[in-house]
Amino acid sequence: MTQLDTAPATEPMTAERAVAVVTDFFDRYRERDVVAMTDLCTDNADFSYTPFEVWAKQRVVRGDGKVRTIGRVIWSGLINAFPDLGNTIFNIDGNDNGDVVVACDITGTQQSAWGFIAPQGKYFAEPHLFILHVDEDGLIDTIKAYWDNAGVNRQLGHFEVD
Repeated sequence: MTQLDTAPATEPMTAERAVAVVTDFFDRYRERDVVAMTDLCTDNADFSYTPFEVWAKQRVVRGDGKVRTIGRVIWSGLINAFPDLGNTIFNIDGNDNGDVVVACDITGTQQSAWGFIAPQGKYFAEPHLFILHVDEDGLIDTIKAYWDNAGVNRQLGHFEVD
């Protein structure tokens, strides 16, 4: 028998397997363990927090890129600003292609600045929709998220005027 013959075969993707990986990811999110969240993703996993945008004097930072660069920075910043950052999953559904959709609330109490939002000690709970993909190796290779950023700002007492 060759080395290739003795290596364990990759499990076939099932909806249950994909949902289990994503459930583990959200468990690590609740624990605020950015390293463990990242470890559940491929090295080159795509990341898109569509509503995320922070304006600075010379540039705009958007929530699009890779998990190991943009994603880690955003998650770490959120955890720093909202030390009790959490999530409550209302629905999670997947298919045998590795696609998983999560409807949840992201919650937290702001303790330090987040972007241009000064801390007022206010709590937010905002519905989010996550669309993820789990590859055949059981790792997340795509994370997309959508939410009402104006709703978060309003709950934190931040009102922009153009």
